[in-house]
Amino acid sequence: MNIKEKIRTVPHWPIKGVMFRDITTLLQDGEAFKYVCDELYNRYKDIKIDKVVGIESRGFIFGAVLAYKLGIGFVPIRKPGKLPYKTISAEFEKEYGKDKMEIHKDAIKKGEKILLVDDLIATGGTVNAATQLIEQLGGEILECAFIIDLPDLKGKEKLKDYKIFTMIEFEGE
Repeated sequence: MNIKEKIRTVPHWPIKGVMFRDITTLLQDGEAFKYVCDELYNRYKDIKIDKVVGIESRGFIFGAVLAYKLGIGFVPIRKPGKLPYKTISAEFEKEYGKDKMEIHKDAIKKGEKILLVDDLIATGGTVNAATQLIEQLGGEILECAFIIDLPDLKGKEKLKDYKIFTMIEFEGE
């Protein structure tokens, strides 16, 4: 299946110059959504993973489905002020400003094998912050999985210490 054609591009959103890759059109297509979730499951079903960590907000969609299918726990990494218990945070820069991510202090135990999931990798800032949070809690990141790679933004370069999986890329588009 060509999932690339299921993703809508919204020019100049949220700011001028950004070509936003909108996965809501992929999610609305039941066959395409199932295909992506099944592909992720098939990739990881035979690997010992303790928890799937998903990055707010679209990483929650794929990460939660994958954790459910694998029969393991799901951990959300969220923007500040969204988690109700004690958290740790990491600040980062993204393509259109600064931001911060948080995780519950008790979400990951030392030595747990973690799969980190998000919908796309752009500049790598969000994912880099997420890896810092996971490792600060003692988690071992097995792989970072994304549906979309935007290679022109060089996000993978910030993650050269990690194994990366992407399904499709939008290069120079």
